Amino acid sequence: MYETALQPDLESPAFRCDPYPVLAQLRARDPVHWNARLKGWVLTRHDDVRAALVDERLSSDRLRPFFAALPEDGAAQLPTLSRHLPHWMVFRDPPAHTRLRRLAAPLFSAARIAAAQPVVEATVARLLAALRDRSDFDFIAEFAGPLPALVVMRLLGVPEEELARLKRRSDELALFVGSARASPQKYAHAEKALRELTELFADLVAARRRAPRADGISALIDHARDQDDIGEDELVATCVLLLFAGHETTTNLLGNGLLALLEHPGELDKLRAEPALAARAVEELLRYDSPAASVVRVVRAAHERRGRRLAAGERVFVMLGAANRDPAVYAQPDRLWLARGGPSSLAFGYGPHLCLGFALARLEARVALPALLAAWRRIELAEPAARLAWHDSLVFRGLVRLPIAVRP
Repeated sequence: MYETALQPDLESPAFRCDPYPVLAQLRARDPVHWNARLKGWVLTRHDDVRAALVDERLSSDRLRPFFAALPEDGAAQLPTLSRHLPHWMVFRDPPAHTRLRRLAAPLFSAARIAAAQPVVEATVARLLAALRDRSDFDFIAEFAGPLPALVVMRLLGVPEEELARLKRRSDELALFVGSARASPQKYAHAEKALRELTELFADLVAARRRAPRADGISALIDHARDQDDIGEDELVATCVLLLFAGHETTTNLLGNGLLALLEHPGELDKLRAEPALAARAVEELLRYDSPAASVVRVVRAAHERRGRRLAAGERVFVMLGAANRDPAVYAQPDRLWLARGGPSSLAFGYGPHLCLGFALARLEARVALPALLAAWRRIELAEPAARLAWHDSLVFRGLVRLPIAVRP
């Protein structure tokens, strides 16, 4: 029997700081939960989450209906968002999703990821060298943010001097894409951000058409030409998506991961003593505090889940982080255990929408975390964990800043 009166506040700062006790309560007492504040369903059990990610009765195409439902004056104020964002493959269903994914997939082949390792290692070394003489710094702003952004910019062929602007605009766009609830100006900020990013990549695509290079943008142009069914807006939108998705999740993985290690010094010491543990450690850090908290779907065909009726048009928050702490799948799920092994987490999703860049994100974390621990013998929080600010998002889970103090 579900406790349908259970109505936790999933928008509160306390929930953003530590959502897992509330998610555990929902998982145990109301796993298919209607949240009146969100006006949507919340799925928290591992089997429901995994099933939802491949259920054709749920649609990823949630932005086109959103923009279509806006009042005329509201839609007119968001011309860039309404034109370009629905071309992102993450917001499309097959066959459009399949076609757009086929365009970008070759950029994340095993061979290309292997070739990216020297770029990742060199970027990690450069960022750490710039911090070597510091006794404290913001880990997000000065390492976890720049690292994946610089890597994906290098892979795509975006000039490095654009880093600060692209990071700022991506963060503004994330307010809209991540379903921020407490940011009243998110639409205006996201519109401006996407306009700048779209203009930048439209210029870069035009430049590569005139003079191709050995970079990701030129490769995308070639793939689009071979497919013969990719429009110019779709090509530019895919470039923007790869830049955006190529660093937001990895920044959160590194920030959440370091915080988890600092709060579990025994596990941190194990990774420092045994860098070869890094691959398994990254998998456990992904599970323990997933950088993507949820994905959002819209009910395409009405159906029942665990006795609850989901009506067409209703939103569904598929909680990846809750699934990754399900005791039915992971023993002692609230324990961080770097050598855990066992089933892979759902941190990067599952099924047709499995994150294209998962291998690159894992590579960056496998290289960065051991190098960070080797650079300083002592790393500690520079302020209490309870005071750390988390992003206003139901989709992304990550820290706004992570001040740390370091000692050689």
